[in-house]
Amino acid sequence: MNIKRILERMIEERASDLHIKAGTPATIRVDGRLIALDEPVPSQKDIETVVEQILTPKQRKHFEDTKEIDFAFSIPGLSRFRSNFYQQRGTIAMAFRQVPFGVPTMEDLSLPPILGDLILKPRGLILITGTVGTGKSTSMAAMLQHVNRSIAKNIISIEDPIEFLHRDDKSLISQREVGLDTSSFEDGLKHILRQDPDMIVIGEIRDPETMRVAIMAADTGHLVLASLHTPDAAQTINRIISFFPLQEHEEVRFLLASNLLSVCSMRLVPRKEGTGRLPAVEVMVNTATIKEYIMDPQKTGGIYKAIQEGVNQYGMQTFDQALMSLFKRDGISYEDALRYCTNPAEFDLRAKGIQAASDKTWEQFEGEMIR
Repeated sequence: MNIKRILERMIEERASDLHIKAGTPATIRVDGRLIALDEPVPSQKDIETVVEQILTPKQRKHFEDTKEIDFAFSIPGLSRFRSNFYQQRGTIAMAFRQVPFGVPTMEDLSLPPILGDLILKPRGLILITGTVGTGKSTSMAAMLQHVNRSIAKNIISIEDPIEFLHRDDKSLISQREVGLDTSSFEDGLKHILRQDPDMIVIGEIRDPETMRVAIMAADTGHLVLASLHTPDAAQTINRIISFFPLQEHEEVRFLLASNLLSVCSMRLVPRKEGTGRLPAVEVMVNTATIKEYIMDPQKTGGIYKAIQEGVNQYGMQTFDQALMSLFKRDGISYEDALRYCTNPAEFDLRAKGIQAASDKTWEQFEGEMIR
């Protein structure tokens, strides 16, 4: 098996991911669908050779000891790849994700303009959330690049592994990789405030310690951008609270309500025509009302309604409003809009024009169909 050729095929087919294991054809993921490549089926010996070719001696030792490893590498002239090698049923398997050399802009990704305003705020916590493969890392990279091209800040990121490579523009950017530049997220964040950051980027919040530091960094006047594996804004708040012991919930709610700027949740939806996917983005901005809902556990369930009603004044939007906009502009099919929305019954009625005459919160998402 020629691994470089397989990775080239991955790029040619515009795949986001590549999966390799012994005895099975190499398989790519294109627009969310798995497709087997017409290439020689790899043997375990082939895969062991790839391990020898790609991993450094230190990485091989880590892989031998732990049976899994996350890392990133580049092939000049081709692309950069985020990779995970692991064992299954006693044999080695591999997952590769393509990371372009260039950092896309927010306009390239069709992200809501309000994200460009939020990321230029001087302090606070911005969370980018979604399930695996919904574009969180790419969106964060685009937002970081927006800052880099707009204002002068000292930006320090902690990532596992580093995906997009940023060059200094107006800002000074230091990217630290777990396992290479710091032993863990927790250790990297322990000393980060002594490195004079204006902005802190955390690749992924995985534990209470990292969450605690993220909130405290925002509380001490820094802008913090981080990702979390949660499906929407309301569940993000509940997930953060659940990180901590019961006796700390009241304090955490207060700190979160005081320092959270926004929760932006991602879903990728197949385009109606052609290839690729479009982002449907739920945007929650921490208004006075939402602050109250965060602090009071009995009211946290009202966040969805507050987002829906905060469209005109605060630039917020729910998933269903974002999907309606994509559907009305003929970007996605009705079937996919219904499949990815939060409230299918309500969405179906609104798509058919059935709604209360006094409800103006959907007007900007229900414009005439653009073909």
